Amino acid sequence: MPTLALTDTVAGKSRAAALVIGIAKGEDGPVLATGAESLDEAMGGKLLPALIAVGATGKEGEVTKLATLGTAGVPVVVAAGLGKADEDGRFRTESVRRAAGAATRALSGTPTVASTLGLVNGDDEATVRAAGEGALLGAYDFTRYRALSQNGRKAPVAKVTLVVGKSRDRLTRAAVARSTALAAAADLARDLVNTPPNDLHPVELAAAARDAAKAAGVRYAVLDEKALAKGGFGGILAVGNGSANPPRLVLLSYRGAKAKTSIGLVGKGITFDTGGISIKPSTGMNLMKSDMAGAAAVVAAVCAAADLGLALDIDAWVPMAENMPGGNAYRPGDVVTMYGGRTVEVLNTDAEGRMILADALVRAAEDKPAYLVETSTLTAAQVVALGHRVSAVMGDEALSRRVEAAGERSGEPMWAMPLPEEVRSGIDSPIADISQINAMWDRGAGMLVAGTFLAEFVPDGLPFAHIDIAGPSYNSFAPYGYTPQGGTGVPVRTLVELMEDLAANG
Repeated sequence: MPTLALTDTVAGKSRAAALVIGIAKGEDGPVLATGAESLDEAMGGKLLPALIAVGATGKEGEVTKLATLGTAGVPVVVAAGLGKADEDGRFRTESVRRAAGAATRALSGTPTVASTLGLVNGDDEATVRAAGEGALLGAYDFTRYRALSQNGRKAPVAKVTLVVGKSRDRLTRAAVARSTALAAAADLARDLVNTPPNDLHPVELAAAARDAAKAAGVRYAVLDEKALAKGGFGGILAVGNGSANPPRLVLLSYRGAKAKTSIGLVGKGITFDTGGISIKPSTGMNLMKSDMAGAAAVVAAVCAAADLGLALDIDAWVPMAENMPGGNAYRPGDVVTMYGGRTVEVLNTDAEGRMILADALVRAAEDKPAYLVETSTLTAAQVVALGHRVSAVMGDEALSRRVEAAGERSGEPMWAMPLPEEVRSGIDSPIADISQINAMWDRGAGMLVAGTFLAEFVPDGLPFAHIDIAGPSYNSFAPYGYTPQGGTGVPVRTLVELMEDLAANG
């Protein structure tokens, strides 16, 4: 990840290898955003006409490069599109974040970059934060498994310097520190999701969580298969039994100074999902390496909370298993006794995520947190309902709305969905306490059925939210803004935003 620095040297005197400025859509055509004035002056007032001449329009996501031909200290200027400003002349923080990311991606091979995007709304803290965050996230590149193909590949930007009004201002410096912590956390989650499943079994994922916790000063514990059996974690063991790679359950604990509230976090860690005996189609199964994105996000978010010193107590329970159709695999028709004693009739072994999550939710609730939030790549129905960029939130209405608002602020859109009472009757079982999926074989409302199942394992009165990230956690399409192809890091930043909200407001 690049380093992020601050300067109050005017843009026109920058000595970076490239300078990023903002360009917007005005009423009569493109306009330069605040921050580009000194560069335009250095270029004799010809900056905007030159950009228009090479096709710049100011639309969101657009990146236009222009050589300054010695007219300014910087050799290349990059105009990043911000779209239209609102009625007050301000740009959305997400527009700034995406513009910064798109510019950094386009500047691979450029060692040092300066940016005026933090100035487009008048040098306020949120805009500086978005500009830094987007720039760092946009520079992500997963190269661990490139050998010969790495030759000739352009390296990501190594240093980004934000041009601001007051580089020594306490709030501005804090904004940069937060941007760095969040980008590092998102990149950790991305790295874990992108790691191929032959190198990331449950044991390796647990070790990665342990290493990240150590680095962040977070306490941790790892329960192996023997400890899981002794503790009665039937759901995790049932799913993990089909694999030669044993399951794990990881606890990460953080205690914030002056904490006035607490949160329990749970994240799904299926390191690879074949569907088990109810095996998936082969097409697209390679993407099931990303079925541990919830676990990766929770681990990364806890570490970010520690890095930021949030005034909040956190206990995260992260179940990890590999869902394989081995000789000891659990079967459709089995009845599994879960942690806490509830019995579940298995109707589809490809609904494995809810099995391991249910165990973890019951255990997390025993810590008596004030709030409980779980995230998982749980259902393909989420993609059907909301597509590849909007996550679904279900559970306690007030908490779900706070999660939704946190997602809006972080640039990770979420939509609150209901858990109707009638859905619960569909998971009644004739032989167990509850069925794993809809016993009526009705495929409708699959996302809500999964959320309803999980809610059954949360005590009444405990505010609970389930975040389904099946689509948004992995981008199979072209990169855009600060989002790369592959693991996206969703919903790391939402979880941190939510925890900041809870720490500040209870």
